[in-house]
Amino acid sequence: MSTTALPTDRRQMPQWRDVAPFLKARPVQRTAEQRRLARCLSVDDLERLARRRVPAAVWDYVHGGSDGELALARNRAAFDRVELRPTAFGQVPEPTVATTILGRTAAAPVILAPTGYTRLSHHTGERAVAAAAAAAGVPYALSTYATTSITDTARAAPGGRNWFQLYLMKDRAVSLAHLAEARQRGYEAIMLTINTTVTGMKRQDKRNGFAVPPQLTARTVAGMGRHPGWVANILTTEPLRFATFPEGSTYARWGMSNQLREQAIRPADITWLKQQWEGPVVVKGVQSVADAVEAVDAGADAIVLSNHGGRQLDRAPVPLELLPDVVPVVGDRAEVYVDSGVRSGGDIAAAIGLGARGVMVGRAYLYGLMVGGQRGVTATLDLLVDELRRAMCLLGTPDVDSIGPGHVRLRAS
Repeated sequence: MSTTALPTDRRQMPQWRDVAPFLKARPVQRTAEQRRLARCLSVDDLERLARRRVPAAVWDYVHGGSDGELALARNRAAFDRVELRPTAFGQVPEPTVATTILGRTAAAPVILAPTGYTRLSHHTGERAVAAAAAAAGVPYALSTYATTSITDTARAAPGGRNWFQLYLMKDRAVSLAHLAEARQRGYEAIMLTINTTVTGMKRQDKRNGFAVPPQLTARTVAGMGRHPGWVANILTTEPLRFATFPEGSTYARWGMSNQLREQAIRPADITWLKQQWEGPVVVKGVQSVADAVEAVDAGADAIVLSNHGGRQLDRAPVPLELLPDVVPVVGDRAEVYVDSGVRSGGDIAAAIGLGARGVMVGRAYLYGLMVGGQRGVTATLDLLVDELRRAMCLLGTPDVDSIGPGHVRLRAS
């Protein structure tokens, strides 16, 4: 049996032209913040790093849900059940992720959701979030329970699409003052939240003695002691308070919200708000087809299907699962957004495919804020938009409006 001789293993000295392609230097990250963010390739990565950056009580407040956290888990489980269905020969190299939100162009179908007490996550707080949203070309909704005022937030993002999230107060004069300041500072829209009759019970917050400003119990002191940088930033910047209310106001006191907030919101309140505000009104916290219809009939320009990120009524309907029922009923009269559980570009594509005009993200950008301030929020948005663009390439959808029900299926498990 004959064999074929293998050629001799010849060696030679490598030439520079052969080695050079392998010597790609990484960009120099000048600060620890930049180095941390450079390691984050997903919102999951941001979450893992964020947990190390803040005291346990702050982390539990941001990350946790109400009661047994079933709604929190189900929100995420619904997105995990999504199957994205590409067109085999329809891939596109350069999809357009821009869309329109409330009749104006947005760079992506993303809205940064209102989050209370944002300066607990990072001392730059709402200013950083608003500035990042403005730079990215997407709207940002400032919470009634923000730790930065309506005016100061607008100054931080003068060219941004700033919205104001309104908790309607029993004393309408307080809400009218909020509307007047928002109007004066050029806010684009008002977002009325309707699913907070009372504040949901977050058990871990109760155990931690969570409050604003932080209460110095033995537990919180121990947690803060492991984060001296966070403590130093909080102590050396402006006092931590509910800044949309006048300093010293009863409304600015921790624990007073249930007593002072309107606890019996009706469709007539939406109509009243439309009469007071010369601009778009968004209604957040819709959790049924019937409520969607009533909100739109009362004058809502857009609605947000939301269970408050699993932080209010536990076992509440999952917004993503509600989308296919709501959109055919009101989608021709009002824009429909969805929140609660969105943390990837694939999630955004799924929501759009099921009929949403856009998504709202909250925890995801707070993780970025914890890790790197404004840069961290920008990093979160960049990740989400890059993931969405890649998903659209592979789905074969040249623009956001091309993503439809045929591209999305909710698997049974």
